[in-house]
Amino acid sequence: MAASRTVAFHTLGCKLNFSETSSLSRILENEGFEKKEFDDLADVYVINTCSVTDNADKECRQLVRRIQRKAPESLVVITGCYAQLKPKEISEIPGVDLVLGAAEKFNIATHIRELAKGDSAKICSCDVEEVTGFHSSWSVNDRTRTFLKVQDGCDYTCSFCTIPMARGKSRSDSIENVIKNAEQLAASGVKEIVLTGVNLGDFGKGPDGELKYDEDFFQLVKELEKVEGIQRYRISSIEPNLLTNSIIDHVANSDKFMPHFHIPLQSGSNKILGTMRRRYKRELYADRVNLIKTLMPHCAIGVDVIVGFPGETEEDFKETFDFLHSLNISYLHVFTYSERDNTHALSLKPVVPVNIRHERNKTLRNLSYMKMQYFIGQHVGQTRKVLFENHDKSGMMEGYTDNYIRITTPHRKEWVNEIVEWKI
Repeated sequence: MAASRTVAFHTLGCKLNFSETSSLSRILENEGFEKKEFDDLADVYVINTCSVTDNADKECRQLVRRIQRKAPESLVVITGCYAQLKPKEISEIPGVDLVLGAAEKFNIATHIRELAKGDSAKICSCDVEEVTGFHSSWSVNDRTRTFLKVQDGCDYTCSFCTIPMARGKSRSDSIENVIKNAEQLAASGVKEIVLTGVNLGDFGKGPDGELKYDEDFFQLVKELEKVEGIQRYRISSIEPNLLTNSIIDHVANSDKFMPHFHIPLQSGSNKILGTMRRRYKRELYADRVNLIKTLMPHCAIGVDVIVGFPGETEEDFKETFDFLHSLNISYLHVFTYSERDNTHALSLKPVVPVNIRHERNKTLRNLSYMKMQYFIGQHVGQTRKVLFENHDKSGMMEGYTDNYIRITTPHRKEWVNEIVEWKI
């Protein structure tokens, strides 16, 4: 293979996808590829896709069209969750050369080596039952904070979700291997690790999904605490029913695990939580938030919410709004429900009109803004530790406090990847 071949990547979706894209990049760079920015000309373009919303599907198609206009002779590779779920649909997009399913994406170098422009699109997908094994992934050089994948797949059957069909059953890395990866990242100068997975709190199942009784997420948290060189850890997202008192208590007393949780709620209505097939009720969620805030009043809490789920009446939405308004949380990630093939939610009625879904989204985004402004206001005048990132945005740089307040200040090179005492 000629060393001059170039490759560019684009990632859609979650932090887990970012960590895997970074790993795919390292695989190809080790094969002699030179990495380019996605807007540059490259011999190969790799798009790592998401399947959570219809918008992510559309964005994938738009990106392929953009490449076709800019570099019609370049190879286009599509991987990720959308590729696993709808390989044939993607292969019919003009310009796509290779579709890699979940079991094949880490064999990307072999597949590209055998690929030639002009052939019909090659599909290397598989049944989701064949998606086994665990591939360690982490993002390096892309961001100051590193996303470290420790878990993949999901055994839950939420009625709106395609992720189990796209990523297979829940499986994890071993604690021993996660520690080795963390030590390697520390040696490379990384200061903060964000632990990522599809269902992070379900950590402890081996590469083939078998339960390891001596390993769970709390055990992982305790072992990571001992790694020298890493100054900060964040838990990217954890289900409320898997967020135990022990984990909360440990974070409250830890110098390394940041006072910041992201806890999916999806709805504040127990009726809707039931039809979503979630594994908790709102009372448990409120209990988790109250315990966190009792032990850590300064802790940031982010919440995922879906609006416009089938059967969500105005009363149900008001119940969600009032519940979120009453909670001592910091911000919301609001998702407009979109129909996904082969999910149970497709059979649920009545369907909420799209315009009403968008109105509800806007209402909750406004609530999120107010929550975040209130949370920041509570900390004005305090001095907190900020880790500044390596991005120069028009002469400005950004960083996050331990409790996830974003700080923007004129760029200073000596502050990049450094933890600075900052008065808010």
